[in-house]
Amino acid sequence: MSFFGFGSGADIDIILDGADSRKQAEIKTEEGRKEKHSLYYDGESVSGKVNVTMKKPGTKLEHQGVKIEFIGQIELYYDRGNHHEFSSIVKELARPGELMQNATYSFEFVQVEKPYESYTGANVKLRYFLRVTLVKRISDLVKERDIIVHTLSTYPEMNNSIKMEVGIEESLHIEFEYNKSKYHLKDVIVGKIYFLLVRIKIKHMELAIIKRETTGSGPNTFNDNETIAKYEIMDGAPVRGESIPIRLFLSGYDLTPTMRDINKKFSVKYYLNLVLVDEEERRYFKQQEIVLWRKGEKVRRQIQQPASVPSTISNVASPEETSPTANDVEK
Repeated sequence: MSFFGFGSGADIDIILDGADSRKQAEIKTEEGRKEKHSLYYDGESVSGKVNVTMKKPGTKLEHQGVKIEFIGQIELYYDRGNHHEFSSIVKELARPGELMQNATYSFEFVQVEKPYESYTGANVKLRYFLRVTLVKRISDLVKERDIIVHTLSTYPEMNNSIKMEVGIEESLHIEFEYNKSKYHLKDVIVGKIYFLLVRIKIKHMELAIIKRETTGSGPNTFNDNETIAKYEIMDGAPVRGESIPIRLFLSGYDLTPTMRDINKKFSVKYYLNLVLVDEEERRYFKQQEIVLWRKGEKVRRQIQQPASVPSTISNVASPEETSPTANDVEK
């Protein structure tokens, strides 16, 4: 291809400002692997440089212009031919001309809106990326670089506990209570289960966190349930009046915030699933939806005392970083 003049002729690299010091975050690929990319939040500017490196110094590369795009995109796996862009900003880096040597172009997308959280699921992917295109007559040169976006939410003001009853007439009657209905991703679920009537032989009881991903609409609606966590909270037959404590730490699991009707394309909801299994392997369960949200991290800063006071340095926790977005949980 290069012999006939159709080769790429140059390499393109996208360098983000502060990439070495910026926090990295992980996200799953469609194949289930984990990738790390630079982490951004809604309203943050995205800036950097684009380097175009000539493969053969001294050669000439004609182009019809160089542009960079900031793109937010949703891809439904059952409709891969259509990419739904909810955010698209284009900036021109160079007008049509010729490249005789390596070139560097600066770019900045100021306070760019990023309303949704990056997500890779069973049937859908939401990604943000930068795309540089060097336009040529026959075959464009294209380079993409992904970033990860997290949406932060404020602490829910109303956070009622969950209290429910479940039972089988004249055979089983239990009450269960969870301390809250909304939890941040590093939170702890605390609860209790009360046995008011037990006339069946229960072998064990388990609690699971279920993630339900819903994509599409109408006849093209797809639901995928994934068990994120499951652990046994009781082994053996309970007696009437017994109380079983629940304490489940969320920080050890791969969770995302609850997502409701994202760009009218998909939703992600979480449920606590309480399951009782009797000695005949019959299963009795009760499911309750919970809301998950991402809490801003505390940022520590150093404050220097005035010169008139003996010099000391103290670490003071600043207010929690919160940036409510369109994906904010219910308050």
